[in-house]
Amino acid sequence: MPMRREAFLAHVQERGEYTTLSEAERAARVVLALLGAHLVGTVRAELAARLPETYALILLNPLQAAEPLSPERFVRATAAWIEGATEKTALWDIGAVLSTVAAAAGDVLTREALLQLPPGYDLLFGHPPAHLTTRRHRP
Repeated sequence: MPMRREAFLAHVQERGEYTTLSEAERAARVVLALLGAHLVGTVRAELAARLPETYALILLNPLQAAEPLSPERFVRATAAWIEGATEKTALWDIGAVLSTVAAAAGDVLTREALLQLPPGYDLLFGHPPAHLTTRRHRP
């Protein structure tokens, strides 16, 4: 069942510490439009099914990307699309949106999405890299 629009925006607003819902809305639209260009097939469709309709449509009809963006270029692209943003504020925007998306998606779907993205996106979603979460046993 998809998350309701109001709940989604409230989570983004809280995580991004935005003073208005319109700031959260702006961040969500840009980040999801850029993310959608990097996901394909059932992963993108399943992720869209967990989002409010407005954001599902943005994810399913993304900005076009000629090639997958590294996490650093994703941050720069986000900053370029948000008026007055810097790379630092764009990173904050991305974290607010993608951590909300990850919460809506759940761990399994988030991991599947991360497999389609260049290395390093796990941190943008608020997930530590897999090699850092694997427990190592002492001999």
